[in-house]
Amino acid sequence: MRITLFAVGRLKSGPESELSSRYLDRFAKSGGALGLDFAKTIEVAESRASTADLRKKEESALLIKNMPDGAALILLDERGKTPDSPGFADTLARLRDDGRRDLVIAIGGADGLDPDLHAKADAVICFGRMTWPHQLVRIMAAEQLYRAVTILSGHPYHRA
Repeated sequence: MRITLFAVGRLKSGPESELSSRYLDRFAKSGGALGLDFAKTIEVAESRASTADLRKKEESALLIKNMPDGAALILLDERGKTPDSPGFADTLARLRDDGRRDLVIAIGGADGLDPDLHAKADAVICFGRMTWPHQLVRIMAAEQLYRAVTILSGHPYHRA
């Protein structure tokens, strides 16, 4: 299953970008043996629309435009369920085992994600009840992808 990370907003060069890239590189090198391949990161500019609802709709349209046909969708949203790392790994494995060819993991803009996307999502997850800067969410998503591969392969990186 090819996994794409979709993000509203651009990650500037610097330590956040380097750390995110490091985990995505680890994931790309480790995931193939498990049928989990890193496809790419898609960054889109934040909408400049005049209202939050319009901004979310415009950003949602960009996500839909960039999604491969039939792709599974995981939204990162503060109102989602908060799985543990093995649960996240199980979600990836289930989608892969169900024959999904592509998966998009979406990080919304400052206003969040359009409610219409929630109805289309295979899962809506949260990295905790606190509000996180988008730069950190990108790093956490990249790290959890790598951690999921280590969990599924039995590697000792994840110790519980």
